[in-house]
This record gives sequence, C-alpha cells and structure tokens, in this order.
Amino acid sequence: MGLIGRAALVMLLMASPNLWAWGQTGHRVTGALAEPLLSAEAQHLVRGLLGPESLAEASTWADEMRSAPGPFWQKTANPWHYVTVPKGQDYDEAGAPPEGDAVTALARYRARLLNPTLALEVRQEALRLIVHYIGDLHQPLHAGNGTDRGGNDFPVRYFGKSTNLHRVWDSSMIDGERLKARYASIDPKDWIGESAALRDQLYPDGDRLSYDYIFQHKDALRTRLMAAGWRISAYLNAACEAAPGACAP
Repeated sequence: MGLIGRAALVMLLMASPNLWAWGQTGHRVTGALAEPLLSAEAQHLVRGLLGPESLAEASTWADEMRSAPGPFWQKTANPWHYVTVPKGQDYDEAGAPPEGDAVTALARYRARLLNPTLALEVRQEALRLIVHYIGDLHQPLHAGNGTDRGGNDFPVRYFGKSTNLHRVWDSSMIDGERLKARYASIDPKDWIGESAALRDQLYPDGDRLSYDYIFQHKDALRTRLMAAGWRISAYLNAACEAAPGACAP
C-alpha cells in the first residue's frame, strides 16, 4: 500500500464510529502513520515477522489479548500499558513498580525483537507489543498521576452520556480528527514527560464535557496521535540501525 493509500486508511480509521486504550481506532491510526516511514531495514524486519499483517492491524493485538485466559494476559501484562508519574515528578524520580510498566516492557521486548535466535512467534509478539506500548505512552492519561487510575475514576458526562475522562481520551474524542505534527525523539522518557505535562491540563473543572472540551483539546489529541505514529517508525528504524544483523535481508 502506497503513502496515498495509507493516508486514506488513516482518514477511514479516524472516521470509524466503532471506537475502543487509545482505543482500537487510535492505535490503528498510529500504526498506519508509522508504516510508510520505516527504513528499508525496518520494513524488512516487519514484513519478515508479520507477513501481510500491517502495523495498523498489529497495533491492537495487545488489547485483544487482554481477553485471553491465563495469568500472563489477565494479570502479569496488565501494568505494562501505562506508567505512573505523580504530579511534580518525572519518570526517573517516580521509577517503575516491581511489576514493571510500559518503559520496562519496551526494553524487554526490544531485546527480544532484535534477537534473531528466538522463535518467530516470540519476535512477532515483541513487535506487536512494542507498537502498542509506544502508542499507549502517547495517550496522556496512560502517564497517570497515581490517584485515579489514569482518569478512569474521574467521572464525566460526555455529550450527556456517563463515562470517564480516560475513556474520553482513549476513544471518544478521536472520531473525525485530523493529524499534523512531527516528533523525532525515540526515548520513552521524553514521551512520558510530554504526556504527564499535558495530563494535568485535561481534567475539567466540572463533569459535563461537550464541544467546548473538544475544541480546547483537539490540537493536543492530533499531536499525540501523530507523534505516536512517527515514534513507532523512528523507534523501529533506530533499533535496526543498532542491530543491523537482526533486520538485514
């Protein structure tokens, strides 16, 4: 699929009425944006592992697997979709909990992705999780403050419907948005710092959200989605530069 086709896919995904953490639509937007920006080496790596499966499709696998039985998906991997950064701290000051978080998971799965001696399914899982976790770290409420489960315990009424602030940012506000920005950093701590800095601005004074809330924050929403797409590609490109033997044809 060419760049024009992928741009059309992004617009189609953005207009989808069926939205899910970012939500299914948000994650697929980031994957679709990332794929045409991959280096030749990263493209080879992705195609060798995923075959015809696109990064847009791969980006939602981690959420889909949360319904799978067994302790790994039901418990172990749950904390790896987010980080906790209390107000007034950065990630280094807060640190990762004993069970790990999105930053420690990224490091773990990057090592597996770049290890050509591992089984195909192990490296496939690593790639799908990397794409997903990078997307998660660009959703501001996935850099939670540690007091309300990333806005899940902050109830609001969005256009009169009862929901919570996390869900508004995961999916509700994505419908119909367009994107325009570029970001180069591949350091997850930079992404977390951006999300945490934005997070505290997202909490409204009251609990009723409507067009004025969307208008106030639509640019931030666009920016975070576009940044996530660029960072997925930049992260995979840099990984292949660091370990060319794992990516070369």
